[in-house]
Amino acid sequence: MIVIMVAVGVLGLLVVGVLALLNPTTEAASVPIRVTPSPTPTPEAETKTPTLEIVCVAERCPVFVRVPGGDILTDQELTQGQRVRHFEPELDVVLDDAGTVQVQENGKARPPGAAGEREAFEVRRAPDQPS
Repeated sequence: MIVIMVAVGVLGLLVVGVLALLNPTTEAASVPIRVTPSPTPTPEAETKTPTLEIVCVAERCPVFVRVPGGDILTDQELTQGQRVRHFEPELDVVLDDAGTVQVQENGKARPPGAAGEREAFEVRRAPDQPS
């Protein structure tokens, strides 16, 4: 008799488990999820001139940018049309192929490098640029 009661109990648990899997109506499913929209950029942030802006104009553009003696900000291969912008006061820049990118320092175009030429340089935020 005990064996039959155990078997019925196990069978009942299996039925409940299968029904729960097939029809997952739990409280978690009915709880609304709050979505916080990302902040809208302010006009000031959109018009702020970066210390450095690099735009890839070739299929691939290896770029390395860091704070002198500190954090690495960019160490990647950009693809055509991709850009990076940095607002730090001082930056060290290394371009594996200076002919593959357009560079602006404090909003002014830097003379283009020769194709295949490795170029390393420093950029400092212009004194008249807000930080």
